[in-house]
Amino acid sequence: MKERDLELLKIRLQEIKEMGLVRNQRPGNAGGVGNTLEDLLDVAENNLQLPDFGDWELKSRRAETGSLLTLFHSEPKPRNARIVSQILLPLYGWPHQDAGTLYTINEKSFRQTINAISCSDRGFRVNVDRNAERIFISFDYHMIDDRHDEWRRFIREGVGTGDIDPNPYWTFADISQKLSTKIKNLMYVIAETRHISGHECFKYNEIETHVDPTLERFLDLIEAGAIYVDFDARTGHNHGTRFFGI
Repeated sequence: MKERDLELLKIRLQEIKEMGLVRNQRPGNAGGVGNTLEDLLDVAENNLQLPDFGDWELKSRRAETGSLLTLFHSEPKPRNARIVSQILLPLYGWPHQDAGTLYTINEKSFRQTINAISCSDRGFRVNVDRNAERIFISFDYHMIDDRHDEWRRFIREGVGTGDIDPNPYWTFADISQKLSTKIKNLMYVIAETRHISGHECFKYNEIETHVDPTLERFLDLIEAGAIYVDFDARTGHNHGTRFFGI
């Protein structure tokens, strides 16, 4: 079945490549390059944690952007603590840029894209503990940048200067499950972008195939800073926690 899916997908992608420039079917949508490809492949748009085309997951981006590739979504443990909405956002969040205009005056934001190489300007970092078989997020109060002085004072007077308690984490088993179900067979398509008569058009002309990712390789990439964890939450909505790759 996997081989048949791959052959069919290769045929369809080659046909799309030979079409040349194709008009963006979702203008104004940052995900238009992927949505248009799915339309051409007749794949229903969805947010389910399932492969898109038989056994194959499709990912795509514009060639001229250096944007990170979303690998999968996964909320951290402990799940019963609802750690993003009940700890990170209320205790470590900061005023949303649209608080008092688009949202209420009390709207908070917790948006961080972090890796294991260094702390972010707000002191957050990704860590790999191979003994405990966990990936976890830590916080270092002393690494907060001076431009966040007011927020630093809020942290000091609120939760204090220690680490997050409890630390958000994912077990190695959690990650292995995601690797085997979400990106076990990954087709990565890069599209050239042109604007013609006021319309954005794509030319899907670069295709990469990635199969059977291993936990060990994934952990190596995290430790090398090539895999990021992205939090995107505000008081009114948690957009979800994602693992990104370069």
